[in-house]
Amino acid sequence: MDVKLTLCLILSIPITVFFTGCSDSAESGGGRDRMIPAVEAVQASYGSLPLTERLSGVIKARNQVEIYPEISAVVTEVLVDNGALVNRGDPLIRLRDNEFRERLKQAEAGLRIARAQAKQAEARLSEIQSELVRSEALAEKNLITPSEIETARADATSAEADFELAQARVEQSEATVDERRESLARTIIRSPIDGTVGTRNAEIGMYVSPGQRLFTLGQMDTVRATVILTDRMLSYIETGQRAEIMVGGDQPVSIDARLSRISPFLHPVTHSTEAEVDISNADRVLKPGQFVAVDIFYGESEQATLVPLSALYESPRTGATGVFVTDSLSGELAAVGGSNGDLNLTDPVSFTFVPVQVIARGRMTAGVAGVEPDRWIVTLGQDLLAGESSTARVRPVNWQWVERLQRLQRDDLIESILKAPQAERTDSAAIRFQP
Repeated sequence: MDVKLTLCLILSIPITVFFTGCSDSAESGGGRDRMIPAVEAVQASYGSLPLTERLSGVIKARNQVEIYPEISAVVTEVLVDNGALVNRGDPLIRLRDNEFRERLKQAEAGLRIARAQAKQAEARLSEIQSELVRSEALAEKNLITPSEIETARADATSAEADFELAQARVEQSEATVDERRESLARTIIRSPIDGTVGTRNAEIGMYVSPGQRLFTLGQMDTVRATVILTDRMLSYIETGQRAEIMVGGDQPVSIDARLSRISPFLHPVTHSTEAEVDISNADRVLKPGQFVAVDIFYGESEQATLVPLSALYESPRTGATGVFVTDSLSGELAAVGGSNGDLNLTDPVSFTFVPVQVIARGRMTAGVAGVEPDRWIVTLGQDLLAGESSTARVRPVNWQWVERLQRLQRDDLIESILKAPQAERTDSAAIRFQP
């Protein structure tokens, strides 16, 4: 039985396919076939359950930055493309610089004028100061009137002020030149870091302005997954705990890491905060912006009977959560993986619904009380078992197969079946097993 067949069986449960026919007249009541369902079952085990908190994370590159222009101008040259590796200081884009060069020339000319005026003011100040010295010497000999010496002193003060004003104009002109030179330099947009270029949004001829993103840059060798923690989680989640990042679809790849840091500031409305997991990404499997599942391991549960999450069933009649258990299977019965072509169905055996208390839940396993270890429990096909007890044929499977099925999302199942040939789907849905 392959994966596609099992997927078909999962989706076909609501319409009660995946039955086993039984033509025994003693069981059928007057010759009509009584359909005996087929289910999958696994042996419960015993142990402690890793306590995990599954969170949704978003991948960001290390030193991830967005590049914006600092001036408004037309793009004349784009020097890099998506995926390019750049070093700090490398040019990324050139903008039209004609008007910026002209402004710089005007500022430089204004600086030269200001410096010339400052020299004139300095010469005039020197001349007036010399006149003041002579006037003061004549005043000591009473050769000039007091009003004349006061006039000389006033002229000296005015000349000194003119010189200071001229110096200030020089400094102002120098600042203008520096500003215009900086504006001209901004016509070449350079990389602020060593990294990889992505999300290019620049083309030759575009008019760009501040606030318009042109590129995103980041270092891909190490990335970080950002997750949201509630204030409740902060009581048992802390930095340094093991984290497992799940990447992929039907057969996800897990990457081990550690919870690197937690922001101490909570949002005033949501009362949540951000945590980050640094992840080595030398093979570039993780991409910035990608959504990943992040499991944070924060301890272990008490010892209990362990069952797959898919074995838990809520009784529609009583609302109790439990599992379907059989005492009719041998503990040494060989379990097979789902990829085995042989169906390995047992003879019909009886199942009983047993309510359980869920002690702890893991990613794919639950620790329960109420069922003893090594009992065979149904993991697939509970909806086909009527009432609190029923009879079914059993396909014993191993834990690896059950975990593989649990990873599959219903959308993936539907897509897999829709892509299968119509004839194969029809044959799979119509399978009946004879006793």
